[in-house]
Amino acid sequence: MTSLGSEPLRFCFGLHLHQPVGNFGYVFEEHVREVYRPFVARAVAHRFLPVALHISGPLLEWLQQHDSAFLDMLGEHAAAGEIELLLAGFYEPILAAIPRADRVEQIAWMREALRKLFGVEARGLWLTERVWEPDLAADLHAAGVEFVLVDDWHFLAAGFRREQLHLPFRTEHDGKSVALFPIDERLRYLVPFQPVERVRAYLAELRGRGVGLAVLADDGEKFGGWPGTADWVYGSGWLDRFMREVRSATERGELRLSRFDEALGALPSGGLAYLGTTSYREMEHWSLPLEGALRLAELQEELGEERLRGREGAFLRGSHWRNFLVKYPEANRMHKKMLALSRLCRERGDPPGARRSIARAQCNDAYWHGVFGGLYLPFLRAAVWSNLLSAERDLRAGETLRCEALDLDCDGYEELWIHSSECSVVVSPARGGSIEELSFLTAGFNLADVLTRRREAYHILAARGRPSNSERTDGTPSIHELEQRLTLNQLPPADDYVRAIFQERVLRADTSLQECAAAACRPLWDGTSAVYAARVISTSASVTVSLVPLVPGAPLLEKQLTVASDGGVAVTFTWDPARLPEGAWFSTELSCTQQAELACDADAQCWCYDVETASKSERGLERTRQGVALLVRWPGKVGSGRVTIAAPIVQRSPSSAGGP
Repeated sequence: MTSLGSEPLRFCFGLHLHQPVGNFGYVFEEHVREVYRPFVARAVAHRFLPVALHISGPLLEWLQQHDSAFLDMLGEHAAAGEIELLLAGFYEPILAAIPRADRVEQIAWMREALRKLFGVEARGLWLTERVWEPDLAADLHAAGVEFVLVDDWHFLAAGFRREQLHLPFRTEHDGKSVALFPIDERLRYLVPFQPVERVRAYLAELRGRGVGLAVLADDGEKFGGWPGTADWVYGSGWLDRFMREVRSATERGELRLSRFDEALGALPSGGLAYLGTTSYREMEHWSLPLEGALRLAELQEELGEERLRGREGAFLRGSHWRNFLVKYPEANRMHKKMLALSRLCRERGDPPGARRSIARAQCNDAYWHGVFGGLYLPFLRAAVWSNLLSAERDLRAGETLRCEALDLDCDGYEELWIHSSECSVVVSPARGGSIEELSFLTAGFNLADVLTRRREAYHILAARGRPSNSERTDGTPSIHELEQRLTLNQLPPADDYVRAIFQERVLRADTSLQECAAAACRPLWDGTSAVYAARVISTSASVTVSLVPLVPGAPLLEKQLTVASDGGVAVTFTWDPARLPEGAWFSTELSCTQQAELACDADAQCWCYDVETASKSERGLERTRQGVALLVRWPGKVGSGRVTIAAPIVQRSPSSAGGP
């Protein structure tokens, strides 16, 4: 770096280290061994200190059980002021997506954990997925947070100029104020993907302009956990060169590695800033529905890379993070169930075990989908459901069977929530009378947790082929560059309905299993979105829901579901054979996480096929088995049919069965 100006450029460098609730133990182990430990060890060896770290709660809990020596090493440097530890919600929720009391409580848990494990008082917060909503300022202030790290994108979208964003700013809600540090997007794309010389040149450019601050805060996994980065960062020696360069520039008085709390005290405020509801640039794009995502991709190509990186690009935006809950109703089911149980928990005295389970279920990764698997990974969704059901089991202990009519998913239509101490079942009269949740509380799983096969924008773009920059030979591609290189020879199957349990259709005489499995079936009548009038009869032993179509002329006359207190379900169908063509079949489809124990009447035939998706992952497009579709069909002429699902038999230990 050339020596321009008299003051060193203050450089705040932070990493976010996280593994989600429900991830496999070997993944935690590999990342600690191959990513987190090597980075910290090199930072210490090169005196690349101080640095800021945010270590998520799930990772902290794993380290406490499996690698306390690493925690001890971190604690030694934190006590010396060389590692600045950052807050967040303990189980890494998107703070804006959980109740306000839960936000404050999860931050308090993280503060207490850092105090207990490392003996430090954390002042700043890593904002999970950088999802900002204006009212967060008051809640963060209430939680004792003094400053927050957000993307410079948030400021650019609010009309600020990029050259302004090298100071901490202030914002407030209801008069309660916090400081905001803008994270430099250019540094996020330079480090560690491009040669050290380019990073050095950019830092020299900033210092030459006389700015006071450079901020880099990003995922720690990019230092060895993302594809190709281990060879580049460690194998080629990039990280050693980078750290030596920063240390050399520090010794020459050109750079000063700084804690965020030190920078907050040393630098003048950039002034007042009101940021709109924003997440990082790519997440806003991913949350768009199919048509919007394709049109945005076209507009980006029209604008061009140079203008996208300029001031105009900040006004070409995607959608609100919460629209993942619209795009993926399966995520919305988890989210609204979480909100309902959080309310119920506080109404019932907030028992600690249930509250912790709900907090674990608030871990963000399974609620959305970007480059990594997220929502598309069944084991992450299963972990959310397992924790939700653990909480519900505790909260409903000793309860008898009952049915509530309420708009559980907040879409304007009532659902029927049937629950007891053993089961939790959601029936949707407005969506074909289907069962959208069939949870067995003791067994701890939701049989309906199956993700729909969707047409994604990246399927079409990968199949179409997109113009891309020529591959660089002087660095390694970022995860977003790898995303742009996806290719697809054939579009995968895409369902035209949102999957659930008991969805009825009338099939042609020649309909084949292969057509259904390929999402190529064209039914004569589709009742998956039919609206029904519901009549409920409840006893202590069962709840019976009788459903009659509101639209006249439907072949289905009545659908009757009976739910037992253990979650077993019996369904009978009555239809008018005169309304079905000769040879047609009446069918119901059950999308299940696993093979259910079904019993059908003598006239029924049962087909079965795997529900498999093709989604983005860090390894490219990946096929994932989401569950199994059980398609039960009857000859149309018989006029009625019956299916039952038995509750799973759970082996209880002697201690849980009663008595010491």
